[in-house]
Amino acid sequence: MDERETAEHIEARFSEVGRKVPLNEIETRLNTLINKFKVPAEEARRSVINYFLKEYNIPKDKFYTNPGAAKTLKVKDVKSDGQWVNIRGKVAQLWENSHETISQVGLIGDETGTIKFTKWSKAGLPPLEEGKSYLFKNVVTSEWQGQYSIKLNKTSEIIPLEEDLVVNQTQIEFSGVLVDIQAGSGLIKRCPECNRALIKGACGEHGKVEGSYDLRVKAILDNGIEVQDILLNKEVTEELTSITLDKAKAMATEALDQSVVLDTIKGKIVGRYYTGKGRKVDRYILIDTIRQESKITEAQIDEVLELAGANVMNSRNIAEEAV
Repeated sequence: MDERETAEHIEARFSEVGRKVPLNEIETRLNTLINKFKVPAEEARRSVINYFLKEYNIPKDKFYTNPGAAKTLKVKDVKSDGQWVNIRGKVAQLWENSHETISQVGLIGDETGTIKFTKWSKAGLPPLEEGKSYLFKNVVTSEWQGQYSIKLNKTSEIIPLEEDLVVNQTQIEFSGVLVDIQAGSGLIKRCPECNRALIKGACGEHGKVEGSYDLRVKAILDNGIEVQDILLNKEVTEELTSITLDKAKAMATEALDQSVVLDTIKGKIVGRYYTGKGRKVDRYILIDTIRQESKITEAQIDEVLELAGANVMNSRNIAEEAV
């Protein structure tokens, strides 16, 4: 959606609540934020709306509530920005979140596909559980760089469903040299209530908790043309590295330092050429299967690593072992 279309959507919504906001003023503010100050389009849209809400003294509840207008859609049918919808979906993934304004963020899906959701802290909505199915009522759609998502605010409603909905899991494949492992990998702890990764022993939803151990890898594959973020869960990480969760806990206990697990994982997999397959979610591929490729030459690895940058390599010797 371009700036003109976004401005028209904003103008139309203000008209629905009884206020005539000049289209040229909306478009000018959007253009300034996006093109002069390089503000992301979605953030610029919210900023412009909030400006005119204050300018015309319109309560946010009145603007963001659209009684009777929400349509019940399948995930694949979410194709417009700022639309009020109802969706029956299953929580496929809950993601790590460190933003105070966000209560939970992750992925929901149905038989037609998956979509990202964001639940705002101020909404005061109950926590969602991974693997559970819900009816999400009166949520608003959002678009950023061609990708659609839904937002849950205080006008939204979450209704648990008894049935276990099926989630469509279309898979894609990507091959490249594993050039880096990101922070938040290795031996981590998760909240026992919502399964979110703990940050400094605390859950963004439930505060300080005991936490349960998990094993994962957040990495980057580079094929010399493009890079791809990948996420490996415990089972895939164990199979790829031959480090089980129990072994990882034992290593951390012996060293009195959890970072020893991550260092060991880096030594085993960084610099090798892999093909991973899984679902594409946001910027990640959630890897279901991954294999090391033998049909890759030393020269090809050197070329990819040179393009990727020396800062992501442990040593030249690691790359040579992949040949």
